Amino acid sequence: MHARIPALIAVAALLSPPSVVAAADTVVLKDLTDVIALHGLPCGEVTKADRRGDNDYVATCKDGNRYRVHTKDGRVLVEKQ
Repeated sequence: MHARIPALIAVAALLSPPSVVAAADTVVLKDLTDVIALHGLPCGEVTKADRRGDNDYVATCKDGNRYRVHTKDGRVLVEKQ
C-alpha cells in the first residue's frame, strides 16, 4: 500500500493549489525518509526528492547520502546513488 502513496500524492499535487502542493511535497519527503529507514540505510531526513517517474524518486538526505527509491515487481527498492 505504501508503494502507491507517492503516485497518489503526485496526482493530487497536479490538481491542487500551491499551498496543498507544498503540503504534499512534505508528505513525500517524510514517506521517502521512512522507506529509507525501514531498509536500514543511513539518511536521517530526506531534504529533497527528484521525481524520475511513477513511483521513482532520487532522494537526497540531510547527511548527504542519495538514494533511488522505486518499485519493481510490486516491491519497493532503495539503491544508493
